Amino acid sequence: MEMNNCIVAQSGGPTAAINASLAGVIQGVLDHPEYDHIYGSLNGITGILEERFLDLTETFRQKENLELLKVTPAMYLGSCRYKLPKMEEDIATYETIFRFFEKMEISAFFYIGGNDSMDTVDKLSAYAAKIQSNVRMIGIPKTIDNDLCVTDHTPGFGSAAKYVAASFLEIFHDTVIYTPKSVTIVEIMGRDAGWLTAASVLARNEYCAAPHLIYLPESAFDKEAFLKDVGRLLEQYNNVIVAVSEGICDKDGNYISASTGAVDNFGHSQLSGAGKTLEYLVQERLDVKVRSIELNILQRCGAHMASRTDLEESFCQGRHGVSCAAQGKTGLMVTIQRTGSQPYQVTYGSSPVCEIANQVKSVPKEFINAAGNDVTPEILPYLQPLVQGQPKIAFDQGIPRYLPVPHLL
Repeated sequence: MEMNNCIVAQSGGPTAAINASLAGVIQGVLDHPEYDHIYGSLNGITGILEERFLDLTETFRQKENLELLKVTPAMYLGSCRYKLPKMEEDIATYETIFRFFEKMEISAFFYIGGNDSMDTVDKLSAYAAKIQSNVRMIGIPKTIDNDLCVTDHTPGFGSAAKYVAASFLEIFHDTVIYTPKSVTIVEIMGRDAGWLTAASVLARNEYCAAPHLIYLPESAFDKEAFLKDVGRLLEQYNNVIVAVSEGICDKDGNYISASTGAVDNFGHSQLSGAGKTLEYLVQERLDVKVRSIELNILQRCGAHMASRTDLEESFCQGRHGVSCAAQGKTGLMVTIQRTGSQPYQVTYGSSPVCEIANQVKSVPKEFINAAGNDVTPEILPYLQPLVQGQPKIAFDQGIPRYLPVPHLL
């Protein structure tokens, strides 16, 4: 049987750039003579298990639709947080997936997602090898957390970093107009890696020193030292702005935030309220006006504040994944290597997904100051190229126009 079709799915948390990666995969398939159809699985791998999918081929032969997809936030195909069981625990799930591949004449599967999605790619690759299947498995990276190993940075991070930095600059302008002493604590996503919180440093300029303090999960958090830091800065500034990662922990590894006690399908603790916890602490101990802000989901899909660099690289990584599959490669995740800083340049490659799945890339020590309450200037050349440029977004009656998603309703 000729296996000339491909299927792509998206998984995990949304970003402003994951649809640009999807557009890259679609374009790569449409351009390649080996492939006939590109299908889209709805809601990640669960769409394959339940045979819920779209034929994307004709829809995206229309250039206008593909261009609109590139700037549309979140997942056009929907998402899931389904943990694929181990083969030895549930072989039937794998058999169902590969029967679908055979039925639909699938020769390549592309999974766009973060660490947990790469776990799925790794498991499917292992099963394919076990049964000697020729279906190629390619992971296309995505995560605002920027915590995937091997690759220089991940699609979605640059746009989220830009949103975070812009938000801090706007928060500074909001607070600086008042003279009474105040503290504003901003909680940013990042359970195990503080890349996104570190990006708040990009808000600083010749007149804005905010955020005045930056706390990452890579450094042990000390409440007493924090209170001293804030108190010292209140002597210098009327308004102190603090950036904290949701996953900050004390020296014993206990989350500063109030844990809900719940975990997700991948065993990750569900965190709630690092910023609020510190707000109450400052209010109790320093007796000063204080508020906490949780950027929450807003930082994930701010397409109106997207980085053009991020979207362009995301598209290229999706297309590169198709090239890898067409060359017969499998069990890989697409990677990006920085080859120049002045000017900024990158190349695209791939690495075995088994070396990436379930690993975490932390912010390196040289990017964090000795006190653990700020980042160092060395991080700026790494961050700055990733937030450059603004994509062209069409507006309809003053509101951004995105690609409709009736199939998700």
